[in-house]
Amino acid sequence: MEVLVMTLEGVALGSRIVVRHETGRVGPSGGPEMTDVIGHVQSVDDATVTILRRDGDCRTVELQTVVTWKPVPEPAPRRQRARSVSAEQLTRITSRGWPAIESVPLGDWELRAAGRFTGRANSVAAVGSPGVPFDEALTDVRDFYRQRAMPALVQVVVGSDQDSTFRAAGWTALEGYHGGAVVQVADLRQSYQADPAARVASVADDDWLANYGRVDDVPSARAVLEGPDLVRFVSIGTPAVAIGRVVVTDQWAGLSAVEVHPEHRRHGLARRIVETSLAWAVEHGADKAYLQTMRSNTAALALYEPYGFADHHDYVYLQDTGSAQQ
Repeated sequence: MEVLVMTLEGVALGSRIVVRHETGRVGPSGGPEMTDVIGHVQSVDDATVTILRRDGDCRTVELQTVVTWKPVPEPAPRRQRARSVSAEQLTRITSRGWPAIESVPLGDWELRAAGRFTGRANSVAAVGSPGVPFDEALTDVRDFYRQRAMPALVQVVVGSDQDSTFRAAGWTALEGYHGGAVVQVADLRQSYQADPAARVASVADDDWLANYGRVDDVPSARAVLEGPDLVRFVSIGTPAVAIGRVVVTDQWAGLSAVEVHPEHRRHGLARRIVETSLAWAVEHGADKAYLQTMRSNTAALALYEPYGFADHHDYVYLQDTGSAQQ
């Protein structure tokens, strides 16, 4: 194991490897069950290695369970059109692009908390199965948020089985402007041009945050915004008068936080931010992109339409109005 750790420490982040490890279960032959994880190395330490698979799922493997590993070549380019990805898979990708400070799995579900900075980071991403009976899953969800003195919220795809099941259990839609969003997607091209006047930084500095305007808890906001490995913060002006955020998760780019100071709107700054963001994303391996915005935000929808963005699915937040904690 010591040799394995030393060898993995020498592998650059982003290298593609395959790891065979024991699952802790008994295999068909009576010996330990083993499975392979293949993907790009996201992090490695003395105890674990985290690998990003092609489908956007991150797997953390304990080194003490590893039987063998080896580098593998990059696959031949294959392009899956953005519209062909399921809402369930895309929800997982968007969650990794906007990661909660606390993330606890419950089967396929993800229980998220981040100091109440945005609904996306403070709700259950309820896609797939919780792996336990629904009533038991509800108890786990309520306990998770009760322990953090937070309201229990779930994010569900509109029209999905989860949407119907939660509503049947008495959960109701969160009202107001931030009660849900439309997720739009686009296939990317290679011809975007980064604006030479735009700054592309790896951190959300005070100037950038001042333009975002939705930050009450700066440490929590920075932890979420800066959480992914491949994320950049784009700005124009000194001090900044236009900003945006772009993240790359495997082959997906996520655009968010495109804001222009009211006194500088209608001068094309938002398009310059988007163009620069997409150019950076393509350079870092993205061939598809997503964004999340309110259906009532007609200005944002008009901004992204020329780039080929089209509706993929809607999601809504449901609240536990029948629980005593509410």
